[in-house]
Amino acid sequence: MEHDLLGDREVPASAYYGVHTLRACENFPITGITIAVYPDLIRALAQIKKAAAEANRQLGLLDGRRCEAIAAACDELVEGKLHEQFVVDVIQGGAGTSTNMNANEVIANRALELLGHGRGEYAYLHPNEHVNMGQSTNDVYPTALKLATYAGIFRLVDAMAYLRQAFERKAEEFADVLKMGRTQLQDAVPMTLGQEFSTYAVMLGEDEGRLREAALLIREINLGATAIGTGINAHPEYAALACHLLAEISGVPVVTAPNLIEATQDCGAFVQLSGVLKRVAVKLSKVCNDLRLLSSGPRAGLGEINLPARQAGSSIMPGKVNPVIPEVMNQIAFEVIGNDLTVSFAAEAGQLQLNAFEPVIAHSLFKSVLHLTNGCRVLADHCVDGITANRDLLRASVERSIGIVTALNPYIGYAHATEVAADAFRSGRGVAEVVLERGLMSAEALAEVLRPEVLTRPQPIPARA
Repeated sequence: MEHDLLGDREVPASAYYGVHTLRACENFPITGITIAVYPDLIRALAQIKKAAAEANRQLGLLDGRRCEAIAAACDELVEGKLHEQFVVDVIQGGAGTSTNMNANEVIANRALELLGHGRGEYAYLHPNEHVNMGQSTNDVYPTALKLATYAGIFRLVDAMAYLRQAFERKAEEFADVLKMGRTQLQDAVPMTLGQEFSTYAVMLGEDEGRLREAALLIREINLGATAIGTGINAHPEYAALACHLLAEISGVPVVTAPNLIEATQDCGAFVQLSGVLKRVAVKLSKVCNDLRLLSSGPRAGLGEINLPARQAGSSIMPGKVNPVIPEVMNQIAFEVIGNDLTVSFAAEAGQLQLNAFEPVIAHSLFKSVLHLTNGCRVLADHCVDGITANRDLLRASVERSIGIVTALNPYIGYAHATEVAADAFRSGRGVAEVVLERGLMSAEALAEVLRPEVLTRPQPIPARA
């Protein structure tokens, strides 16, 4: 039996959580997904509780025996133990109070066992009085969210670098493969397939940098703010000491926000991070659109590249193979873009000294980071690494394209080039054939201009008469 504000309740004897967590489970049967699916969040909560306990011990507010028991219980959570006891839904009212109390109760009951007492014997060590000493959900929860997100950011950066390197390898492999570039799905001018793939690597590299910048904002925490940022019920030296200890325990270089009242109500760092995640998603989706289009066919589409076959593509059409890996990456991108809108609305909806909607911000950010991380590695391993080029088809498309007439502008002038393009289109002949027939260039000069290395990079322009 446990008692809270609303009365007495039976708690399962096998549980490490308590009455607050029990009521939250009853109140929020929303997604069927518990916070246990986010181990980074549980580890972050444990690291915060350990830092808080040690800070309060050093300040003479918590005795050493209780502090050691709390710290030992927190260490077990960091190691991955008892995560199944975190049973509250990821979407919950109360600004994350249910998550904070779930952590307080699990840590308290495990610490009680380590002290030789039974679970629920809170007279010896209490979830609120001792585990939550000097704290509020309003500083613990956002700090935990930042710690957990920080860890995820750098896993995503690593996954993006892994995918970028896969594109770089393909760019090198395809460096000599001439093809037609396209604008608005129409023939433009020649390029190499290597140049095309190198752009995907550059796009990813840019956003690795943007994510690292977003991580700098995530390091700023409001631990010590307690309820609204005034630090009520915390020792005057607690905020700085707890932050210092948390940096040591977590390995994350956290810093205390200069204004804790502002930091407690402002979700700007989460909005910034979500925006960068959306930027990553938009770029990855664009890349996957290209891969699907370039590999379309295999005979009735562009068919310029071949994606590795991963599975049968149809239950009715024999032999059909679909671009399933780019398709799943597209869907991840759509989700991340939607998550960004959720984060924006949730951050905007904060009122006065607190934002009550950080649970949905947390859920949205964690999903975005995790799914993008997994998607980047899947795209690299199951798609990009196995891409091959249809070299003969690509070369033939350049030779028959009217778009190469653009390369002749500096030599024959725009007016003649336009006439050549129109003649080639009407007659179905190649541009080179028409140019030679009209005597606009010699065969030797034309061959020089139409060399791949000339067509695909800047060259000296002849002076106009």
